[in-house]
Amino acid sequence: METLINGAIPWAFGFPKFNPSNKHRVKPRTVRCLRKNDEVNGLFEAPSQMDLEGHAHMKMSQSPESDPDTKHNEIWQLFREAQRNILYLNKQRLMAVEELKKAKTEKEMLLDRIQKLEEENQADAGKDKLSILWDLLLRIDSMVLKGMIDTGEASDFRRLVMNSNAIVADVFFDIMQRKDVELLAELRHFSDKNKRNGFHIVHICTEMVPVVSVGSLASYVTGLSHALQRQGNLVEVILPKYASLDLDEVQGLREIEAEFYSYFNGQLQGNRIWTGVVYGIGVTFIQPVHYSTFFTRERLYGYPDDFERFSYFSRASLDYIVKSGKQPDVLHIHNWETAIVGPLFWDVFVKQGLGGTRIMLTCHDFGSQCLEQPDKLALCGLDSSRLHRSDRLQDNTKGHLANILKGGVVYSNKVVIMSSMHSKASIIHSLSHGLESTFTIHKDKLLIAPYGFDKFTWDPSRDKFLPENYTADNMKGKAVCKVALQQHLGLTEHASVILVGCIFSEVSDVDLENLKEVVLIASRRNVQFVFTRLSKVPSKNTSLDSFLEEIKDENVRFIDKCDEALSHLIFAGSDIILCPSFHDPMLQVPLKAMRYGAAPIAITSIGKRFRHVVDHDFQSTKLSQFLNTTFAYMSLNEALDEIKSNSMQWNQKIMDAMTKDFSWDAECYDMHISAYTALKNL
Repeated sequence: METLINGAIPWAFGFPKFNPSNKHRVKPRTVRCLRKNDEVNGLFEAPSQMDLEGHAHMKMSQSPESDPDTKHNEIWQLFREAQRNILYLNKQRLMAVEELKKAKTEKEMLLDRIQKLEEENQADAGKDKLSILWDLLLRIDSMVLKGMIDTGEASDFRRLVMNSNAIVADVFFDIMQRKDVELLAELRHFSDKNKRNGFHIVHICTEMVPVVSVGSLASYVTGLSHALQRQGNLVEVILPKYASLDLDEVQGLREIEAEFYSYFNGQLQGNRIWTGVVYGIGVTFIQPVHYSTFFTRERLYGYPDDFERFSYFSRASLDYIVKSGKQPDVLHIHNWETAIVGPLFWDVFVKQGLGGTRIMLTCHDFGSQCLEQPDKLALCGLDSSRLHRSDRLQDNTKGHLANILKGGVVYSNKVVIMSSMHSKASIIHSLSHGLESTFTIHKDKLLIAPYGFDKFTWDPSRDKFLPENYTADNMKGKAVCKVALQQHLGLTEHASVILVGCIFSEVSDVDLENLKEVVLIASRRNVQFVFTRLSKVPSKNTSLDSFLEEIKDENVRFIDKCDEALSHLIFAGSDIILCPSFHDPMLQVPLKAMRYGAAPIAITSIGKRFRHVVDHDFQSTKLSQFLNTTFAYMSLNEALDEIKSNSMQWNQKIMDAMTKDFSWDAECYDMHISAYTALKNL
């Protein structure tokens, strides 16, 4: 019992021990138990000494012989009552502990819920306005496909969103999770319908950074779309739903729960439609149901049935645009893969509510044109007997075949050829791969545009990867970046030493023999070199290994695995960047070099000068004109000489290049807006 009492409460009750031989009067103690409210337990109260004496006297007078037994019984009665009270208190304590645990658990759950809500709020707040707008626009598409609104009302809603985008983003921010019926009611309530000024452009293409990328098309679509939307235009993209898509980069990916059919091979084919937002750009993914293997393959291109795959996608894209009630100003198609949209549009779709839409084709590469048997055109609903003619799709060399890229040129209202260094004349006469006669006939609708780069990611004045930022007006930070790069590479740390970087994607892009000669001669002048391949995965290459062994030097470093942070530091820390080519649509190395205050110099043999096909044609790009008057004709040795002998002139040249804007937002944007404007006026 002592163990129970002592273990149950932090104190012990003292009770008089009964001893029959004890002649002295036992003084009983008052026993009180306090409840939780500090009141005395009403179950019992130990008698006072006077009471006990009186009680004992009465008992003794009544039955003197029973006095010891009576006292013993009373004491044990008191003890049992105390025990009951202790057990009661112990029970109350256990209940209080349970209540405390429960309260603690509820508090933890509440804190977790608050944290999740804060994270959700932060995620919502992190969404830029373009993402919210595109969530809304894609919901409008879904409403059309479900039959909730007609195409006319959908068109009005889209104009409303385009015209009042800032207000719309704020108004609809908190209600995007509502059901379509509720959202539609809010849209109808939001009735301010001003006339829009920007263009509505729909890209029908096969690549887009960062979800799927193989060549220069991917960065071009994303870069140009960003630039256009920053200036108030509405741009959306339609892609095949490849199995290899990087869906982590897609915000709000959802499948539209509506049936959608497109024509192919003589009948209607079912498709699943997915929508989402990529970098603030609305994207629609088309997934064939019956022809499900078309876009579930390891590679994007290079299969015998590529024409079938991409003609299916092109036809499905047009069917989707019509069914969703879109009426874009421009359908922007790319390379041969979606060039078939041109003849499809004018022969099948123009009278299906698209009378105000025009077609623009962009060509990135004439090496692949897709030559097919003419009868295959019927797969997507075209009449080969009408199209297989010399002035339409018939190939200029192999007359028995249809040339799909040629058909895109013929049936497009404008054709933009992407080339940073070549003029229209040189492309038509030297680089057209058999399309010279076609380009000559249609030369008035040909435009040349340069590639660009993301000036917000690549900006030394606010680059988060640099130890110190800098501008053309204050170049102090560039010296800091050079020393940081030298330290990282284990090179002699001194800002006055000339550091040359060389960045490439594949070894096959580089003329290693020319590069070896350049490096061996320049290294005698105490020049430092850093070579890097922009890849996250190291690779083995015999020719590269041999090259590195031959140029082995304490001033030369090679990095076979370069991350984003290091690539930024190489641009910032280098005085010169060696370029495999000035026409660099993939990496845009020359453009980034100039932005970071490094001179782009072509890899060429000593004693030879780099020459482009230059016509001094007024139709060449501003980029090519600038490069041709600054760095294009300069070898590495000549650049080193000028740095040493005429540093003031060199520094001025570098600062001039830094202040030029060759991003997607500059000349590339201007050329496309000019083309869109011309299309609208047709």
